[in-house]
Amino acid sequence: MSFCCKEAFSSVVSANSFSNSRRKQTLFFSRRITTACRSPPSFDVFINHRGMDTKRNVAALLYDRFVHLNLNPFLDYKSMKPGEELKEVIETAIRDCKVGVAIFSPNYCTSHNCLHELALMMECEKKIIPIFYDIKTSDLVLVDNGGFPAKQLHRFGLALELAKDRVGISFDSSKGDWSDLIKRVSDRVVEILMELEATGGKSYQHHE
Repeated sequence: MSFCCKEAFSSVVSANSFSNSRRKQTLFFSRRITTACRSPPSFDVFINHRGMDTKRNVAALLYDRFVHLNLNPFLDYKSMKPGEELKEVIETAIRDCKVGVAIFSPNYCTSHNCLHELALMMECEKKIIPIFYDIKTSDLVLVDNGGFPAKQLHRFGLALELAKDRVGISFDSSKGDWSDLIKRVSDRVVEILMELEATGGKSYQHHE
């Protein structure tokens, strides 16, 4: 086969692969819309974040992107109603969700709620996508300053170590491409949801 023929053949194969991928995504989203019309779906993705660092930027942007894609995301201040019991609603959302997005930020490790949510996602063997927002993995250190119950220190520390073992997405808010970040995360979430749907929706611990 000549070079030109090989090049043309490769282009056709590449185009067909792209077309098949887009077709699968279209069918996936069509099924979601149909299902959502029949009954309220459980949460697809749980956004674990430190509000003081990311509530009004990356967390909110991801939530809006997921909604735009007809997914059902959970973000505490957008998904909860006044009067609901905080712990019960959040823990139910984590147990029912299919994917977790953990946004690690400078003040993340000082929050009991963030660490509890992360530990619960790990214990429920959820697929988790880590985002390292203005922080390095080496900075994710649990400091025992008496602020956490002793029995939780080991649990939280283990969850952090498991998160560090997963390939994540690093982002510098001062010079990073926001649209690229949101697209990369949302594309990966959709990919995972499609994989879970193809395997019967079973969630299991996933190391990238």
